[in-house]
Amino acid sequence: MDKWVCTVCGYVYDPEAGDPTQGVAAGTPFEDLPDDWVCPDCGVGKDMFEKQG
Repeated sequence: MDKWVCTVCGYVYDPEAGDPTQGVAAGTPFEDLPDDWVCPDCGVGKDMFEKQG
């Protein structure tokens, strides 16, 4: 699964870890995150993330 990086603060969403701070289970692909999910570090939306290559 691809990791995604926040272009504002540099937070990396790792699907293997999920986001326990917002109730996202480990193994959740970025594409399956809820539309209202925000960066846990700076609060921007999914549209501010880029796939890490």
